[in-house]
Amino acid sequence: MKPFIVQHYMAKITVTFALLFLSFCKSNPETTMAKQPVLTDYSLGEKWVWKYKGVTDEGEVRSDGTDTRYIIDVNGALGMTVGTDTVMVSDIVKPETSTTPRYKWPLEVGKTWTYEKDWTSQDGTTGKQSQDVVVLSYKEETVGAGTFMAYTIEYKGTVSNSRGYSAQTDEVWVYAPEVKNFIRMTQVQDGFSYTEELIEYSK
Repeated sequence: MKPFIVQHYMAKITVTFALLFLSFCKSNPETTMAKQPVLTDYSLGEKWVWKYKGVTDEGEVRSDGTDTRYIIDVNGALGMTVGTDTVMVSDIVKPETSTTPRYKWPLEVGKTWTYEKDWTSQDGTTGKQSQDVVVLSYKEETVGAGTFMAYTIEYKGTVSNSRGYSAQTDEVWVYAPEVKNFIRMTQVQDGFSYTEELIEYSK
């Protein structure tokens, strides 16, 4: 076989394998990974709106409303509004150093870790949340804000405090890399169910 023909033949094989690989990744989203967002991923004016609701097993509604967050200019830097506070985006995107984080980057299907968080309430009560985590899937998910490729992450464990309270707490977080945040969250704990869903996103 002549050199030119061999080179042409090998080039065709390379292209074919590349196309097959891309096709495989597209049809098998579990092969992808999501890295932690960086500062340049955020833009001025970006907006998220979540609808939240908390209901007891008896049907009593204990919380019902919306949570809106914006990216704003803070003396030439980007900040995110969180309620009446503003958090600098540079702080949000700092590399994760905790060995028991909410999200363990990069995210990929099948990954497992332990999430732990210690907290102190305004009245001085201290507590701890500890959960085993597994990334269940990466697929299209539809919420009020639209349809996004997203990771479904399951958290199962307990929450306890210094007053003797202890309960099973199970959560499912659906994280969409495109919006750099969760698009849906459900929590079931001691006769109480809480949900949040992204109903608006723009940038």
